[in-house]
Amino acid sequence: MFTQRLIVTLIVGPVMLIATYFGGWYFFIPVAFLMIVAGIEYANIMRALNHKLPLWILLPAIALLLVGAWQPSLNLSGVSLFLSIFAGLIYCLVLFERGTTLDAALDWFALVTGIVLLGWVGSHFFLLRGISEDGWRWTALALISIWTADMAAYAVGKWLAGRILGRHPLAPRLSPKKTVEGYVGGIIIGTIITVVTAMVLDLPLILAAVIGLVVSTLGLFGDLSISMLKREAGIKDSGKIFPGHGGALDRTDSLIWAVAIVYYMVIFLGPLFL
Repeated sequence: MFTQRLIVTLIVGPVMLIATYFGGWYFFIPVAFLMIVAGIEYANIMRALNHKLPLWILLPAIALLLVGAWQPSLNLSGVSLFLSIFAGLIYCLVLFERGTTLDAALDWFALVTGIVLLGWVGSHFFLLRGISEDGWRWTALALISIWTADMAAYAVGKWLAGRILGRHPLAPRLSPKKTVEGYVGGIIIGTIITVVTAMVLDLPLILAAVIGLVVSTLGLFGDLSISMLKREAGIKDSGKIFPGHGGALDRTDSLIWAVAIVYYMVIFLGPLFL
């Protein structure tokens, strides 16, 4: 399992970093593809939970929000979010009126959550990439930071925990294999690698250290949020697009939050260090 995860990371990671550097269509296409596939997987999970999610609303909404962030001059983000949420409301009202479902309100909330999570939060990939001439550096830093924290937590939890440090479950109901030792190891190693990456990319080291610490600490909760949905739905992986990793939703659950966190930290804390 670890070998598969490592191989996929060593293939997908460099591709994403190269796409991040070049930007434009090179960056938009892979990110949009991941978000759209994640949207399909999210809808499948919701259907397993007996929620009706219309892909004809969810996927265009995600796509338009991504385009809106990628091309801000089009002013699509606000109107796309409004129209998609309102269309979802009308759809669920019709379902309830026809007696198709008695959980129309929950169906609507599930749809809105998918739109906001994968469309609005996911759009921060492009907001961060377009933040300035250093946007590609900050985006690369965010990617490397969360990837490193994730892989380090997995490695420490698999080999070090239990043999040297002991094994203390972190969230046994949500993710039985995660350990406190792995979590702490991921934070420490993730922060260190983030600072080293910042040195290579010529970014402010103090801000990078804070970013590494925050991303490595909080990224876990994005992972656990999707784990909660999968547990309730009774499925192991959201999909099988990445061998050893699961689906697109499994691979972006922490990543989309990490990119958004870095975006706002650069926006609000950047002026103090730049």
